[in-house]
Amino acid sequence: MNPQAKLISATSLFLGTSITISSNHWMMAWIGLEINTLAVLPLISKSHHPRAIEASTKYFLTQAAASTLLLFSSMTNAWFSGQWDITQLTHPMSCMLLTTAISIKLGLVPFHFWFPEVLQGSTMTTCLLLATVMKFPPITLFFLTSPSLNPTLLSLMAIASAALGGWMGLNQTQTRKVLAFSSIAHLGWMTIILIYNPNLTLTAFYLYTMTTSAIFFILNTTNTLKLSTMMTAWTKIPPLTTVFMLTLLSLAGLPPLTGFLPKWLIIQELTKQGLTIMATTITLLSLLGLFFYLRLAYCATITLPPNFINYTKQWQINKPTNILTTTLTTLSILLLPLSPMVFTVS
Repeated sequence: MNPQAKLISATSLFLGTSITISSNHWMMAWIGLEINTLAVLPLISKSHHPRAIEASTKYFLTQAAASTLLLFSSMTNAWFSGQWDITQLTHPMSCMLLTTAISIKLGLVPFHFWFPEVLQGSTMTTCLLLATVMKFPPITLFFLTSPSLNPTLLSLMAIASAALGGWMGLNQTQTRKVLAFSSIAHLGWMTIILIYNPNLTLTAFYLYTMTTSAIFFILNTTNTLKLSTMMTAWTKIPPLTTVFMLTLLSLAGLPPLTGFLPKWLIIQELTKQGLTIMATTITLLSLLGLFFYLRLAYCATITLPPNFINYTKQWQINKPTNILTTTLTTLSILLLPLSPMVFTVS
């Protein structure tokens, strides 16, 4: 990709995200989301492969539909209340339309169909952007409008996302699709607590972003796109593969790793609110996700492929690991002891 085009796309992504998260007016938030959408399209379609073109088309159509709904929601609210302020969303129809629009942008169930397909047609770096950075502006809009949203609707979508994200990830052999369904399941955890403690939603999103970024960086370093190639990737950088297993278990939410912290806090908050059944349900559904994370970890570190005579050995890579990968993996594994600080802040 042309360096100038890459620079323009990166700058536009930063600009669009900054405009949306700092805006107080619906039109500015909508403009920021549109800039983001247009900036990421060249990054998806840059390989000129038919799969990439298909992914960019699907992404454009779904994001355009979501932006239209968001604009219609804000206009309806302004028509009835005379307010364009994001925090003054009062009309029930506007709240319903906004929930639908943001759910489409995030890929929440039942508007999740585009997300795995788009990730499968993109490069690892673009997948990282789509799964983390591109979800930040919609999550921010959810955060700002959380007092106005419908708790029953959000809870149903959250439970459905956690269930379907875990269920659909069980049968996948492509690492990008596995991480797409992992993202959908984690969005369920973030959405279920949005009404009761919005700050906890942002905490869960930050920790999810950190852990997922570490996994994408490792997969990009070892050039692993399928489970079958993951079985042979351990010979390239053996220590990195070990860290990869721990990062996967952290994303699954196993103690004493970092990924356990948001789930622990969310279950605690739901129990405080008297929603024990909901907390139990989403905890049991996370076991589905744990199964395919364990399968990934098993393929990465424990299994050996059959060594036939014509088997091509993967030689070790002598290049040093990116410092960003090292930092993210360390934080993704060892951040749980800082949880008392989170407790005192929130």
